[in-house]
Amino acid sequence: MAKPKNEQRVFTLRTIILVAIISTLVGIGVTIRLDITTEGLAQNFWAETKEKSNTKSKEAPQKLALSGGHLSFVELAKRLSPAVVNISMTQVVKRRRHGRSPGFNNPLEDFFGDEFKDFFGGGPGSPFGQDKEFKSQSLGSGFVINKDGHIVTNNHVIENATEIFVKFDDDKKEYKAKVIGRDPILDLALIKIESKEDLPVVPLGDSDALEIGQWVLAIGNPFGLGGTVTAGIISQKGRVIGAGPYDNFIQTDASINPGNSGGPLFNLDGEVIGVNTAIIAGGQGIGFAIPVNMLKDVVLQLKEDGKTTRGWIGVMIQEVTPEIAESFGLKNAEGALISAVTPGDPAERAGIKAGDIVIEFGGKKVKELRDLQRAVAATSLKKKTKIKVIRDGKQKTLFLKVVKRDDGTEEPEEEEEKEQEEEVKLDDILGLGIKTLTPRLAERYGFEKGTKGALVVDMDFKGLASAGGIKKGDVIIELNGKVVKSSDDFNRVIGKLKKNSLIRLRLQRGKNIFYLILKQSK
Repeated sequence: MAKPKNEQRVFTLRTIILVAIISTLVGIGVTIRLDITTEGLAQNFWAETKEKSNTKSKEAPQKLALSGGHLSFVELAKRLSPAVVNISMTQVVKRRRHGRSPGFNNPLEDFFGDEFKDFFGGGPGSPFGQDKEFKSQSLGSGFVINKDGHIVTNNHVIENATEIFVKFDDDKKEYKAKVIGRDPILDLALIKIESKEDLPVVPLGDSDALEIGQWVLAIGNPFGLGGTVTAGIISQKGRVIGAGPYDNFIQTDASINPGNSGGPLFNLDGEVIGVNTAIIAGGQGIGFAIPVNMLKDVVLQLKEDGKTTRGWIGVMIQEVTPEIAESFGLKNAEGALISAVTPGDPAERAGIKAGDIVIEFGGKKVKELRDLQRAVAATSLKKKTKIKVIRDGKQKTLFLKVVKRDDGTEEPEEEEEKEQEEEVKLDDILGLGIKTLTPRLAERYGFEKGTKGALVVDMDFKGLASAGGIKKGDVIIELNGKVVKSSDDFNRVIGKLKKNSLIRLRLQRGKNIFYLILKQSK
């Protein structure tokens, strides 16, 4: 017998209420188990924090725990802002002003050049126009690092400046600054102002200790809005953005805009851990800062010499790929592979050889090619430095002195050898036709005197070598660890190769020397 409709409705309503109660209880249980903070608890947390921040103390400035007992953003902003400066720069720019309508380009001037412009004159009304000087202004930021008035900023902020002015956010007085030194490659500059009073300073931290996800604070002068404070986290470390050979940027989502350049990026201990330098045009929450550890040695050099002198050890290096690692018998694709050593330079004198894989330099781990570049650049000149390499599967420790590169060395003269005609045949494994690289061939193909090896003059474009990236004009100087100085050396080694084995070639292409790994098909 069917139930009346009223009873069915009551049953349905009871079911819905029961399900709702069970869902609520389950939700509370999951929340407790996963330690999720409910909205009410969150409101209480922020209320307690606000109450604490309003509490005044006669003791040392109070630390409000954002995490780990660090200072609050409020306290950090109060303490650090006085040492952050606004920088304005005047630059003289030459522009062509024509006597006719703006933007008029005279085809005669473009064709005949300055001689006809000078002949016909460049006065008002002249179709050739005049070169006019205009003053342009730009804005940036910086921070004081000592009481004497030394200020760090970006090189691009003060480059080509005729006048530089510095202003503190809480002071109406403007100071004229002079350039102490610049480092265009790292985009850093040191300027100085004179003040009768001790200036507020900020401490430098340790950028190597940074962790992804860590809170940071940026203070600067975006769009001329001095004293602007923004907060965010470390989004990533070691970013390469194509700014130069020593790219190693800190990426942050703390808001950085034009005018922030040269300003500091702080950790929650109030230490500078980066110099805000770049943004991605059109991107939001993507800013980049130079790690402060790259700044420390540079600033000392700029203060003493007005410029930066970088080290040179005399090697060519390349990335250790998984294929290269396998060919050298390594478990991990880490380190920097030495592909060539310059005769007479520090690396050769220290005993470093092509084929060595650098895993540590000056106490710093080398996991990739750029790690070695940065470590060498940051090492003091003529300082004895320890370098660890892997050679023939074993770790070896060597010592060398980093020096300033000397480009004025002359290559020793060598006697010219007689040119010999060689019969060129394609080998069966690589599909290459090679000749011994004679002095005459070296000159023809643009190689330096003294270069030796097997020159690639012909190839099977369906062969293994072509597929692997070898080109005509390349010189093979090593094959599977065996030195190749002639076509005979090449043929001798290629004839002993086992089937399906890895083939490791060391090639010279122009002035570049590198390793290339080829895999035979099974």
